[in-house]
Amino acid sequence: MLFTNELAFGPTTIAASYKDRGEIELLFKALKQNLKVKSFVGTSENALRIQIWTALIAILLLKWLHHLSKAKWSLSNLSSMLRMNLFTYRDLTAWLDNPFGTPPLVPESQQLTLTLA
Repeated sequence: MLFTNELAFGPTTIAASYKDRGEIELLFKALKQNLKVKSFVGTSENALRIQIWTALIAILLLKWLHHLSKAKWSLSNLSSMLRMNLFTYRDLTAWLDNPFGTPPLVPESQQLTLTLA
């Protein structure tokens, strides 16, 4: 049953707003489950905006990696596997193709040498 105080709105407008609200709640549920966002860190409007935008960008990147992955994991499994391998040096695209492969032991040095003359 739908409840609203806006009597000027038609039934289709009210139904569309409830549908949009449901989609927003699903988005926040995905953010809470996959990114472990349980509460907001800041209290100002700017801090909340920054945290929400950061979470939206992170979930967008996570969904893109889910699309590229050949492992066909669920989104939550992919996010937990990424979290476990966060500090392991690997090529991300190679990891998505073969997530259970052995990581390289020593990363190849990409540091340029500074010669002082």
